[in-house]
Amino acid sequence: MDNQGIGQSLEDIYRRLLDGYGPQQWWPAEGPFEMMVGAILTQSAAWRNVEKAIANLKVAGAMSPAALRRLSRTELARLVRPSGYYNAKARKLKSLAHWLGETHRDDLAQMLAGEPVRLRGELLAVHGIGPETADSILLYGAGRPVFVIDAYTRRILGRLGLAPASSSYSALQALFTDNLPPSTKLFQEYHALLVALAKSACRRQPRCSDCCLNDICPSGTS
Repeated sequence: MDNQGIGQSLEDIYRRLLDGYGPQQWWPAEGPFEMMVGAILTQSAAWRNVEKAIANLKVAGAMSPAALRRLSRTELARLVRPSGYYNAKARKLKSLAHWLGETHRDDLAQMLAGEPVRLRGELLAVHGIGPETADSILLYGAGRPVFVIDAYTRRILGRLGLAPASSSYSALQALFTDNLPPSTKLFQEYHALLVALAKSACRRQPRCSDCCLNDICPSGTS
């Protein structure tokens, strides 16, 4: 399939998902720092459990870089326990908070306004932040048109027969960025809609009869 055909397929999939699930308006957060915290806490965790951890941080008055730095790692781990892997995530959040203070003096607006490639490189150098988390921060926190690739997207692309020969993160990301207009709103909605599809129908054990892509999906039609 040439680039034009891939672009048309991706646009068709987006329209079907939008008709089926409606606007997702993701990411749910009260400000960019909460969004960044959520991006770390959601690693290997269901969002409902992340919400419990975020609620704990808010009750403790710990939803700021400075407040996180003041907490002991043990206390922070206790607060984020609902999200799982709480000791590891406490260390990651501590690393994020120290980086924000040391590199950007906790000026999130200035940090998020930075040049995207440079900012992505900085984020990837922070302990616990990989490509998916960095791109989530760029897309939803900084409002940059960067497509986020997660396990759900990999699964759906594979079943649709759209995954490139290389399954690398960058190759999967390029499938979207090279064939769709560079729109932050579009990329936010598209990513969130793919998550909605994966949770409702395109599960590990798929429910193809409930899928709005059934008639164009090789896995569904078979």
